[in-house]
Amino acid sequence: MNFKPVLLVAMLCGTSLPAMADTDTQARQHFQAIADADVTAITQDYAPDAVFQWVGGPLDGVYAGTQAIGTVWGKFTRANGRVTHQVDDLTVSENPKGATVTANVDFMSKKNIKVRYILTYRDGKLVNEVWQIDPKRVTSSY
Repeated sequence: MNFKPVLLVAMLCGTSLPAMADTDTQARQHFQAIADADVTAITQDYAPDAVFQWVGGPLDGVYAGTQAIGTVWGKFTRANGRVTHQVDDLTVSENPKGATVTANVDFMSKKNIKVRYILTYRDGKLVNEVWQIDPKRVTSSY
C-alpha cells in the first residue's frame, strides 16, 4: 500500500494520521509482558478505571481498576510462570476517540491457552480488555 497520497492529504488538511503502528506495538508489548509473567509491565498501560473481562477458565470474572486487574494477573503469572506466545489475526481499528485491537493469542507452557483478545484504548491507555478463553479455536500452524 502506498501511503504517500494519504500523507499528503493529511498534511494539506492539517490533520494527523492515526497511530495504528503505535497501537499495534502497544498490544504486542502487552501480550509479551503476559508471556514474560511481568505483572508490572502488564499493568502499566491500564487507565485507573479500566475494566478487565476474563471469560472462562479458573479466573473467570470482571475486574475493575488497576489494583484488581494487577491482582488477577498476579494469580495468572504465579500459576503459569513465563510462557511462549503466538499472536495471529491482529487487527487494529482506530478513530480520533480511541482504538480497538482484536487478536487470537496462544499462550503455551504446560498447556495451550487459546485466547480471543479484544483491547480498547483511549488516549493511549487500556480502558477495556476481554480475555475470552476459546479452546475450540483452531490454532494456526506456526
